[in-house]
Amino acid sequence: MSDNEWPPQGDGAFQAEDLQRRTEELEGIIDSIPDEDGLIECPVLPLRDTIVFPQMVSPLFIGRARTLLAIDEALDNHQTMIGLAQRDPALEHPGVDDFLPIGVEMAVGQVSNVSEQASSALVQGRRRIEVVEFSQLEPVMYVRARIIEEPQLVGPRAAALMRNVQQQFERYVSLNRSIPEEAYNYAVSIEGPGWLADMVAMSFNMQIKDQQALLVMLDPVSRLERVLTLLKHEVDVLGLEEEIRSKVQNEFERGQRENYLREQMKAIQTELGETDPWTRELEEIHNRIQKTDLPEEVKMRAMKELGRLGQMPPMSPEVGVIRTYIDWILDLPWSDGTEDNLDVPHAAEVLDKNHYGLPKAKDRILEYIAVKSLKPKRARQPILCFVGPPGTGKTSLGRSIADSLGREFVRLSLGGVRDEAEIRGHRRTYIGALPGRILQTMRRAGKINPLFMLDEVDKLSTDYRGDPASALLEVLDPEQNNAFSDHYLELPYDLSKVMFVTTANTRDTIPWALLDRMEVIEFPGYIEEEKLEIARHFLIQRQMEENGLEAGEIEFSDQALKRIMREYTYEAGVRNLEREIGRVARKVARLKAEEKTYPQQISGTVVEKFLGPPEFTTNKAERQDEVGVATAIAWTSAGGDIMPVEVLLMEGKGNLQITGQIGEVMQESAQAALSYLKSRAKQFKLDPEIFEETDLHIHIPEGAIPKDGPSAGITMATAIISAFTKRKVRHDVGMTGEITLRGRVLPVGGVREKVLAAHRAELKTVILPRRNVKDLVDVPKKAMDDIQIVPVTQMDQVLDVALLPKPPKQPKPSKEKQSAAPKPEPKKTTGDLPTAAPPPGA
Repeated sequence: MSDNEWPPQGDGAFQAEDLQRRTEELEGIIDSIPDEDGLIECPVLPLRDTIVFPQMVSPLFIGRARTLLAIDEALDNHQTMIGLAQRDPALEHPGVDDFLPIGVEMAVGQVSNVSEQASSALVQGRRRIEVVEFSQLEPVMYVRARIIEEPQLVGPRAAALMRNVQQQFERYVSLNRSIPEEAYNYAVSIEGPGWLADMVAMSFNMQIKDQQALLVMLDPVSRLERVLTLLKHEVDVLGLEEEIRSKVQNEFERGQRENYLREQMKAIQTELGETDPWTRELEEIHNRIQKTDLPEEVKMRAMKELGRLGQMPPMSPEVGVIRTYIDWILDLPWSDGTEDNLDVPHAAEVLDKNHYGLPKAKDRILEYIAVKSLKPKRARQPILCFVGPPGTGKTSLGRSIADSLGREFVRLSLGGVRDEAEIRGHRRTYIGALPGRILQTMRRAGKINPLFMLDEVDKLSTDYRGDPASALLEVLDPEQNNAFSDHYLELPYDLSKVMFVTTANTRDTIPWALLDRMEVIEFPGYIEEEKLEIARHFLIQRQMEENGLEAGEIEFSDQALKRIMREYTYEAGVRNLEREIGRVARKVARLKAEEKTYPQQISGTVVEKFLGPPEFTTNKAERQDEVGVATAIAWTSAGGDIMPVEVLLMEGKGNLQITGQIGEVMQESAQAALSYLKSRAKQFKLDPEIFEETDLHIHIPEGAIPKDGPSAGITMATAIISAFTKRKVRHDVGMTGEITLRGRVLPVGGVREKVLAAHRAELKTVILPRRNVKDLVDVPKKAMDDIQIVPVTQMDQVLDVALLPKPPKQPKPSKEKQSAAPKPEPKKTTGDLPTAAPPPGA
């Protein structure tokens, strides 16, 4: 194969002295003389993976015995050979159809042995030929060929192409150090376009398919255009290589130059008695370590890392890692804390100023302050968990606690955190490692005893990277957090002086081990009366300031605020209430800015005008006593609500059907209520067979809302008994309580919210389990004055209050009066609820 050197040479096949002698021998071999048909006949030299162009000298490596026999015969006859390129270089014994139709007449020199399997010979291309026929195939292939004469006249297009090729070739020679300058001089001296194309094509490496394509191109101008395209591509590649090489060299030289200048500067500073910046920086770090009040173990680690830092060259990559580690040690608060304000009346004033209600949370904080004032050194920091619906003031209460104590307040949101390293940090072996978010937040606090709020602790996630909830166990355990270990710092850090407050919307998703370490304080949600006070004291004033209105410029009536709460919001907190108040304020601000008349007294009518049609409807008590319809009182995330329970009897086979998206617990309560009625059938004067002939359908309206829980047990029992006995249920009575098979009434939760919901729905009587009477202490006095509370322990007591007596049967008229009396018209039923059908056989 041809090489990149000029003139082309084999890989050490010939010595420099031997090359000149062999070239002279090739010049002595004359071209074959055409016969009377203009054809020449020569032995064939098969070419596998190389091409020899006319006028070019190149070594060939020979490995087939048949080829050596053909060369020996040509040398014996002192004649040229015809080189034909194989279409498939892998063929060991090519046939007539396996060669290209265009070849090159060439002179072949003496064969030299390169190795035991291969030999080499120097060849010189003479003329292009076109194969006419193969005159002999064995033992040596002969071919008759026609000589291709190329035109010698050079037109304007060919001249322009030759000039472009020479320019590109000049740039190629300048970029390729293996091509001598003489190659360009040789190319400039060539006059024919075909010769120039062949010469340039032999000067750089190209794929065998491109060489074969150039060989069979008989038009010199077309061949020169193709060579120009390939040459430009090669020049571009070499240009990029040179650019990359230059950049690398410049970077290397710049680094060497900086090192040299740095050594010179160090020598000059040494002569002047000055220190270099790196030494000054190390001294500054040393002074910071000595001045900072660090625990003994921490100070020893910092000095050890400083010693490692001083032994490293300033440009070492490890310098940045060690320097960052020392900075973290020095930036963390180890002993510097704020002094607590232990004035209990002051703390109570601050808490009441910023928050309305929340007595349990406020009492717990005031108790902590009182204990700490008595035993300032021995008081353990509480770890509180505020659990309640969104918008009930959990996070803002934490900020108020910090203000009342005079501590720094820092907050860390844990929502969506799923990597343990977020809590404990990464080890220093990782690139870009940092401490966990606990220590990052402590550095931001700057004090050892801040109030640290961990928000949304119930929304921690878990995946293959670890369980962050488990990592929090050490943080929130008073027995362990005095020596908290972070993976990055690898030093014990004292978190025992930190007051941790966590928040959650529900305790169900908090791991039990984590929940066990915290003191849970429930935020039950605000009732309507509390929301009214919060709006009066906080929300209206804040929204007027944010929307450019002066204090007292507009005034909300109680009716307007209650309408916003009931018809435009449905929540346990006050966020949406504040948004709706803000909407009203913005409407007024726009009217004021447009210099139009605006209402100064916001009434219920103005609210509907500004906010549009109501988005929610409030449930009211039934307006009349009915059979099979009882009113339950339910707890919801937004407070409490009333829930009618409808029962319908139909002819059937004793099936029980419950609809309204009822949960399993509620279904079991319905079955228990029906079983209770069946066991007391004689007491209610019912035929036991009626249960086998009647289908029972229980429906809880608003079927799109999921419902569950045992607290509607006595309500469903009342409605079922009413349907079977035809006794009407009082429409102004609401009830809640769990029923057992023996008719006992068990306590339930959410009593405060349920009683207030009954008050809003204008119920007059509320039936409660007797064991829930203790929960009425939190109910406002106004609601207690307007509602009669009936505590019960047995289902019989519930029925005595909820069911009306069965109307007495009218005496049957005599047969004469029956025939004389007009036939009454069928009575039409009104209302949305179906009337209970009489059971068969009743």
